[in-house]
Amino acid sequence: MAGTFVKICGITSEEQAVETALSGADAIGLVFAASPRRVEPDAARRIIEALPPFVSSVGVFVDEEPERIGELVDYCGLDFVQLHGQESPDFCRRFAPRAIKAFRIRDERELGLLPAYEPWVRGFLLDAWSEKAMGGTGSTFDWSIARKARTATRKPVILAGGLDPANVREAISQARPWGVDASSGLEVRPGRKDMERVREFLETVRAAG
Repeated sequence: MAGTFVKICGITSEEQAVETALSGADAIGLVFAASPRRVEPDAARRIIEALPPFVSSVGVFVDEEPERIGELVDYCGLDFVQLHGQESPDFCRRFAPRAIKAFRIRDERELGLLPAYEPWVRGFLLDAWSEKAMGGTGSTFDWSIARKARTATRKPVILAGGLDPANVREAISQARPWGVDASSGLEVRPGRKDMERVREFLETVRAAG
């Protein structure tokens, strides 16, 4: 893959999914956990069916029953499963090779958790700390920790948490992640993207390399 991978999360409509993909996003995120950005299975299925080829769909879950996740993977056609709760390595194993494990970062101690998950995940998403499992707070965290994560794991590291067009270039420069993930920083309101900001974000990431 040339350049930094980009996922735009919290997509809730076919129109914005397609426009986001055609603007250059590599993946879109569909939230199935409790959130103002939550989508129902039928809507998620329609969104995924509308996507152009080679744009990945990522289902976002928090401590969901594994059977339910499996049902939604099959019904909606999800490419990846992003797990934001207290899911164990063994839980992630059930969804290999689709699993991406998210961690909310307070300090470097969280990096010690990554190796146990490595055999069962495709990558790690590092998000800003929040009391709630789902972020969306618009807060960032110490990007130097994300940079150190590159030596703590052999798997790709995706940087999230408060990214927007104004700070993503600096975030990439400091953290050197494999990918970036944005949601609340690109919204008019939760679940509704500002497409001008989405395009600006994507252009800034591409320019950053």
